[in-house]
Amino acid sequence: MTKVAFIGLGNMGAPMAANLVKAGHAVRGFDLVEAAKTAAEGTGVTIAPSAREAVRDAEVVVTMLPAGRHVLAAHAEFLDAAPKGALVIDCSTIDVDSAKRAHAAGGGAGALTLDAPVSGGVGGATAGTLTFMCGGSDEAFARAKPLLEAMGKRIVHCGGAGAGQAAKICNNMILGATMIVTCEAFALAEKLGLEAQALFDVASTASGQSWSLNSYCPVPGPVPASPANRGYKPGFAASLMLKDLKLAQEAAASVGAATPLGAEAAQLYALFVAAGHGGDDFSGVINFLRGARGAA
Repeated sequence: MTKVAFIGLGNMGAPMAANLVKAGHAVRGFDLVEAAKTAAEGTGVTIAPSAREAVRDAEVVVTMLPAGRHVLAAHAEFLDAAPKGALVIDCSTIDVDSAKRAHAAGGGAGALTLDAPVSGGVGGATAGTLTFMCGGSDEAFARAKPLLEAMGKRIVHCGGAGAGQAAKICNNMILGATMIVTCEAFALAEKLGLEAQALFDVASTASGQSWSLNSYCPVPGPVPASPANRGYKPGFAASLMLKDLKLAQEAAASVGAATPLGAEAAQLYALFVAAGHGGDDFSGVINFLRGARGAA
């Protein structure tokens, strides 16, 4: 049994913390939202009055927070309260620069650090099937892996500090762009009188196949588990896809990388979110492409 502090008990953090409890770990959590704390307590998480109290005796600290500024602020608050030699794992999706700064802060406080953003959404967090993309030292990765395996099914060491965040934003840039062109293809098929099932049957086994098509088909019917079959309820919200695409564009600008399709994807999702669909699943962008601005 490992003593774990879990900071950030939102839609992703709460089920991840619950899976650690199920695996037999002692989890002490904190969140700023009362409802989140109450829900997590119902899964066996012990709620601490503050982040500092949560980490006081922790062997491992896990953070799952909205953005880089939140991660850095949390680190500044709790690092000096954590035991020396504690392992600090940040599972948030943040910019690479902030991830490296978090590593530096942790190292300065005598902690081992790992950036370990996830893929798999709320469903994967609940089922314990997340993919973790990890950046940090071999020692930090080796210590973290058994704990991460209680929350996910694929744990990948991508390289040094910040490499996990780099892998996450590159992956999601691919995902965002391929979902858009998949939606465009189905919208075109409709105009041409081609049935969605027929297009799926061809493309899903031909050169047009992708995860966006085969696992998350953006029209109802062909893939029963797709959000398209439940009114485009996420899933993976469009606002989160926009966040990741913006992070990818910031990273590209910082190193002078050309990402024209990634940039176009970011612009389209910005319009979709601005039209009031930030809470829709990102595959719901097909309605925007159809011209149905008010569609959900």
